[in-house]
Amino acid sequence: MDAQRYLYVSDEGKHEVRRYQLGEKNGTLVAGGNGKGADLNQLNEPRYLFLDRQQNVYVSDNSNHRVMKWTKGAKEGIVIAGGQGKGAALTQLSYPQGLFVDTLGTLYVADWGE
Repeated sequence: MDAQRYLYVSDEGKHEVRRYQLGEKNGTLVAGGNGKGADLNQLNEPRYLFLDRQQNVYVSDNSNHRVMKWTKGAKEGIVIAGGQGKGAALTQLSYPQGLFVDTLGTLYVADWGE
């Protein structure tokens, strides 16, 4: 939930993230929503979310083995970690889970598989 009391929800089945206002049923698409895939406008089983003070949404894109950052109003995300296939190398993730970004902008990721 952000400072304006919007609730952000990841939907693994629809491969998207939506923002809801209290009482709203459909929400607003903020990430993904273009079917399952690995393009910059797609997600593949998004799991965990983190929202920073600038309303950037960080998404653990689980089955794409990457973390994506979506700026407010963006149609595409930016790969900020992983995205080089599943693995244990420094440039790879394996089913990323929990996320945290500190006030200096450092990203922390709980990586499940490797």
